[in-house]
Amino acid sequence: MPTTIREIFAAAIKSLLRGKSFIAALLSFWISPNVFKTAGSESISNGTTTTTTTSSTSSSTTAARRSVDDFLKEVEALFLGPIEDPSLREFSSKLKVQFRDGLLNNPACMLPSYNHQLPSRSEHGQYLALDVGGSTLRVALVELLGKEAQGSGASRIVRQDSFRIDRDVKDLEGMAFFDWAAQKVVSTVAEALDARNTPEDPLLMGLAWSFPIEQTSLKGGKLQSMGKGFRASNGLLGQDLGGIIKSACRSRGLAVELAAIVNDSTAALLSEAYLNSSTRFSLILGTGVNIAVHLPVATVGRDKFGDRPSSWFDKATHVIVNTELGMFGKGILPATRWDKALNAAHPKPDFQPLEHFVSGCYLGEVCRLVLIEAIASTGVLGGVVPPSLLLPYSLDTETISLIEGDNSPSLEPSLALFKLRHPSPSEPVKADILFIRRLASSISRRSSAIVAACLFALWQFKNEAEAEFGNISGSSNTTVTAAAVAAKEEERSLDDHVVAFNGSVIEQYPQYLDNLQSYINHLFSTTTTTTSSSSSSFSSAEGIKSSGSISLVGAKESSLLGAAVALACLEEGKAN
Repeated sequence: MPTTIREIFAAAIKSLLRGKSFIAALLSFWISPNVFKTAGSESISNGTTTTTTTSSTSSSTTAARRSVDDFLKEVEALFLGPIEDPSLREFSSKLKVQFRDGLLNNPACMLPSYNHQLPSRSEHGQYLALDVGGSTLRVALVELLGKEAQGSGASRIVRQDSFRIDRDVKDLEGMAFFDWAAQKVVSTVAEALDARNTPEDPLLMGLAWSFPIEQTSLKGGKLQSMGKGFRASNGLLGQDLGGIIKSACRSRGLAVELAAIVNDSTAALLSEAYLNSSTRFSLILGTGVNIAVHLPVATVGRDKFGDRPSSWFDKATHVIVNTELGMFGKGILPATRWDKALNAAHPKPDFQPLEHFVSGCYLGEVCRLVLIEAIASTGVLGGVVPPSLLLPYSLDTETISLIEGDNSPSLEPSLALFKLRHPSPSEPVKADILFIRRLASSISRRSSAIVAACLFALWQFKNEAEAEFGNISGSSNTTVTAAAVAAKEEERSLDDHVVAFNGSVIEQYPQYLDNLQSYINHLFSTTTTTTSSSSSSFSSAEGIKSSGSISLVGAKESSLLGAAVALACLEEGKAN
């Protein structure tokens, strides 16, 4: 029998003795020739790795082909090298070009909302807000207290009820789902209603809607397929969402008028802008990623606005733009072989390239792909791939975040977690967890650097666009409205721009927020705003700022508060 065949069967027999099925034993061997951890030790500390492997020519045990240290050095070079100077600045400049092109030409991204003016803090009163997400329906009465209140106390949720959207609710078809939602709205606001709530004087509602919609006005839009297992759109496709909700609530004896619809990124920007007048961006970074940015209307291709009335353009100097950030980055992202493998196996390869590099849906999967190769080539985890890790997306981002955040001397919490979620005949040891933590750190740091480059590119683009907007507003061929002059002066006065953020990754992943702010600060400290004609159509504009800053501020309960602010702005006559 050839030596290689003898080795395969010897390895398989030993695996069988450790509890594996014959097929699983063979599979593990083919995945990793180094099937067994023998008398050896690995220590990983502060970037220094020592690997000792005992082997014998008479044994079927195969020594690891690479040292752990060598593998980690390659991983860190591939993930962290492209985010060092000057590569990160160059990447940001390339992103800015893609953002400009997206604003002018791409109908799938850089989408202008109907929200064209930010709150002034003169808005005050109580407002009904509804947040419909993938797993939860939330109904709230939100109070805006205006300029008299200080800081975060300027807005508060007077009452909020949350209702879980379980499988039975998702299975409700058509109006049945909206009837269920209307019942929950009525139960929340019944005590707050008075005799004025009539069809002639309906209760105005702001809605944060986390599903596709073809928005036709600030308060209306055509319902699209909702996805995420929902059947509510069945029989209602193309119908006006405002009319659907109005009808459902009326059947429950509640007269409402849907007056404002916002998505999560717009809601986050509006909610923080009510508290902090320097807010011009929002960042959503959880399972997915998105950024909204407040830009001059002139930067957006006219066709992207659809059939809006001329009165909208008469009032609008700026507009909140939903970037659909995940769609950017094709051809310029620093893809490793593991990124390429993820993309090739994805149902929609290249559809959202940047999202694959930064969002919570994919950070764990990238780590899984790296780890599987490491098991085969270095012998970590005893050279045995835990069966669960053979399944795509089985190593989730929560797991690697908990491992990266484990600072206990023994790493026992991480060891217990990994054993529970990914049991294996070869149990992990402390050195294995240290190895995984190094992988996770490289992957999460790259994510934070790429997001920083996105924010910096958008800041530069906005800065250049505002300078051009100022020149246009002041030209002899343009009618200078009071709103345009006020907007111009307000933007010029901003030295610091606030980014309102929320999402599980940026809020909960250890050190992610600090790393993101650090990369942003570094880009500002090492880059001046100098652009060539090839990188921006606004490069020749006068008045471009050469310095500034970006501050990241958490936007708590932003969906509900943002929906209420959008509604309040409407009542103040600031939006259509």
